[in-house]
Amino acid sequence: MECSRKFLRVFQYRHVFSRSIAMSSSSRAKEAIEQLKETNPYYFKYADKIAKMQKTSAEEFLDRVERVVNPIKDGQSQARSYSELLNPKQKLAQEQAELPHKKLSDIMKLELLADKNAEEISQIWIEYHKTKEVLAATLTVDQYQKLMSRAKEHPIFLLPLPRSEGFEFFMLQFSANTVHFTPLLAYQVHHENAPECLTLVHYTETEDKGIVLMRGEYDNKVLTAQEAQCLANELQMFYYKPDENKLKLLEVFTKRPDEFKHMDLIKEVENIQLA
Repeated sequence: MECSRKFLRVFQYRHVFSRSIAMSSSSRAKEAIEQLKETNPYYFKYADKIAKMQKTSAEEFLDRVERVVNPIKDGQSQARSYSELLNPKQKLAQEQAELPHKKLSDIMKLELLADKNAEEISQIWIEYHKTKEVLAATLTVDQYQKLMSRAKEHPIFLLPLPRSEGFEFFMLQFSANTVHFTPLLAYQVHHENAPECLTLVHYTETEDKGIVLMRGEYDNKVLTAQEAQCLANELQMFYYKPDENKLKLLEVFTKRPDEFKHMDLIKEVENIQLA
């Protein structure tokens, strides 16, 4: 399968630390960067952010990049495992637990919706965002409740985005009424400091009318509007419209991460086409 070959090529990393002559941390970090450029077609999307980390601490940066470029060292795995993705540092977990729900009143006047029914609110919401570079959609209360119920069980997951080079993986994490997305490559290098590229917020102020409003903001230096929409669609597929196979993948990722296979995930979404 062509996408399988592309995927394997994208994520095939070679050993860059086999030189017998000792090198300075700075030089080794530069060599690691060159290897990332060669082996990962998505490197250049995050080059500026990676460069900042390199200048801040060459030693720390080198350690992080080495774990991406060379996941096996002396016969032992040194890559961050999916177990670590599922158990973020305590400080980060506490900060996210304390994040408040984002409010609808911060972006529009609630009085505009006071006397409207669900259908009218949906029309207003879509029209309101038509000229803005954001995603906008509506959910039924039942859909939202299913989404949040599964989010409690599976607060972190990966989604593959189809691109010309194959697939790029994005990590998602739920916090309050928001879903945060970051490229997996950026997370592997920056850990909890990885920048977000897409944020989906679900506003529940209109829940009593039978509708929940969703707004998505994305970094257009990382994602196009179509790519951001694709990730939002995949979230729906896995969290409130899942079939048996997708539910199984969620379960394996959360409860048995060592058994999780990227290719199983790709097979579930490989028929998605960017509009």
